[in-house]
Amino acid sequence: MRTCARWWGRGTLPLRSGILLLLIPPFLLALQLLVVGTRLPRAARAGAREQAGAVAFSVISIEPESNSRRGGTPSRRRPGPEEEEEVEVEDGERREGTRTYEDENEIHWRQVGSRTLEVQPWAADEPSFAAELSRIIAYITRPQLNCSRVLSPGQAQASQPPADSHHWLLCAEDWLLPAADRPCVAYSFSMDGRDADFLKTVAGLGCEVHCFDPSNSNTSDGHLGNSLVSNHGDGGVVSQHKMWLEWRVPRKRKHKTRGNLGSVSQTLADIMAALGHHTVQFLYADLLSAEWRVFQNWIESGTLQSVHHLVATVHLQWAGFEVGGTDEEVLRYWFSILQGLQASGLKLIHSSAGEGQGVLKRTAANAHSSYTLSWVNTRH
Repeated sequence: MRTCARWWGRGTLPLRSGILLLLIPPFLLALQLLVVGTRLPRAARAGAREQAGAVAFSVISIEPESNSRRGGTPSRRRPGPEEEEEVEVEDGERREGTRTYEDENEIHWRQVGSRTLEVQPWAADEPSFAAELSRIIAYITRPQLNCSRVLSPGQAQASQPPADSHHWLLCAEDWLLPAADRPCVAYSFSMDGRDADFLKTVAGLGCEVHCFDPSNSNTSDGHLGNSLVSNHGDGGVVSQHKMWLEWRVPRKRKHKTRGNLGSVSQTLADIMAALGHHTVQFLYADLLSAEWRVFQNWIESGTLQSVHHLVATVHLQWAGFEVGGTDEEVLRYWFSILQGLQASGLKLIHSSAGEGQGVLKRTAANAHSSYTLSWVNTRH
């Protein structure tokens, strides 16, 4: 006690020295954080900057939602392992097992001049199979453009529209037909042989005609396998090719040399490029339920701007290749595709119902399982 008394009796420490002692611990802590921070991983430093309000970059997920009722577009199958290849990624690294084909959302980001498919609102206040189906049937059975003169199946001479046609029609108005001094190109994609009348009609118009069927072994004019050779100047000649339509855009788009695409399945844009065609006046397509995804590719890539007349069969028995989701979502997706065709300039001029009344494996009294639809592009 005496020692303490003597210590305190001598007086207290100066006030300035006391403040200095209080500042030493925070200074040492700050110095330690500075030294350790320079050794932190890059990601940790980025996280620290984000917490401080300085965001270095942001990562946006473009993975499609899986089968969400509010998402709008049905879920779709991803390409399988057989469609993988080595792809160059960020920082010059290479990653094995990356998909060869892009997802739909990736296509929107990468394609130049592409159009994003606009998903339409529900037909009713909430998802309803009856409401969605009724909207689609009303749309595909009501022509949007009346033609005073038409070309009927197998006929190359224009005539007045028949009272009742169970097939397809081509609008033969003068402003819609190719001029006599201009080249005429026609494509047909069919594996059931039902395009014979179409081929006869467009060949009679003097068009350069190309028929695509991967199962066809009876090719002519030396057009074998997946080799594409144009028949410029040979009006009325039908060239056959063992090739089919692809709806996915390759991640690595290689330069396509004219006459050989290197694959039996290609997009319409690549086929046209290989044949040296900028415009297809007449196109016939019976794609056996692949039409919905092919149509989406045409809409988003802008290929429809180069097609003047389109005759296509739509199938309603099931959702179609790489289309999934609830029945209501599938119907809504189909209607969105039809609206996308209209937004691209196509107007319906004729509709013909097929056999059966099954829609998405349900029996529909007021609908058919398929419809052959005839459109004309009014923007030309």
